[in-house]
Amino acid sequence: MRPLVAITTTIATEAGPFRRMQVALYALYVEVLERHGMAPVLLTPSHSESTIASLLDRCRGLVLSGGEDVDPSFYGEPPLPGLGVTNPARDEAELLVLELALERELPILAICRGCQLANVHFGGTLYQDLTLQRPGAFEHGEVEPWSRRTHRVWVDPESELARITGSEELVINSFHHQGIKGLGEGLRVVAEAEDGTIEAIERPGSPAWFLGVQWHPERYEASVPATDPDRRIIDAFAAQAGVGGEW
Repeated sequence: MRPLVAITTTIATEAGPFRRMQVALYALYVEVLERHGMAPVLLTPSHSESTIASLLDRCRGLVLSGGEDVDPSFYGEPPLPGLGVTNPARDEAELLVLELALERELPILAICRGCQLANVHFGGTLYQDLTLQRPGAFEHGEVEPWSRRTHRVWVDPESELARITGSEELVINSFHHQGIKGLGEGLRVVAEAEDGTIEAIERPGSPAWFLGVQWHPERYEASVPATDPDRRIIDAFAAQAGVGGEW
C-alpha cells in the first residue's frame, strides 16, 4: 500500500466557464509524489475542519505547496507596495492544516509559499516584496523556464538538508518575490542565498521531521538523476512518510 500524504491546494474564486470557485493545484505535485511511491490526498480551503482532521488521521505526511502571497494580516502588518495576490481563505485553511499536522507529528515538506506560511505559523514575519524591502537583494522572481536553476545557496553543514543532499552548496531555481524576514520561534535557518535571503529552514528538536525550502524541488524532478539534491529532498520526505522504511 502506498502511504497517503496530504498536499494543500488553493481556490480560484472565479474559474471555468461559469466563473465559480474552483480547487487548483499544479498537477506536477501529484505526479512527483506518485513517482516517489506516495498517494497524494488533496486538502482544500473548502474542506471543513473536521474533514481535514479526519483526512490527516489517515495520512503519513504533509506537503505545503507553493502559490499566492501570504496575507500580511496573519503576521500583523498592513499591506505594502509590492504585495502580490493574496488569498486569506487559503492562508487560514493552511494554518489550520499545519497545526493539525503538527499535533499528529506528521513529517512536513514546505515548498516556497509553504515555507513562508510555516514561518508565519511559528510567529515569524515576511518581506512582502524582496526587491522593495531589501535593497541589494537580487531578483528572486525567476522568469526562466521551470527547468532552469539560477542561483546558489549555502547550506549549513550541520543541517538535515546537508545530510540529505550531501552538499554544502546547491544551485536552485527561484520563483518567489517574498521571503522570510523575522524567523519563527523554534526554527533554524539552514540555507541562505548569496544575497543573504533565507532559503531553507528546519525545526530542530521537533517530534517530527520538518523541512521548508524556498525553491521548488519538484519542478524538474523527472529529468535529473537520482543523486540530484532535489530528487533526494523528495526521497527524504517519502522515506519519512513510510516509503521504503525510515530515511
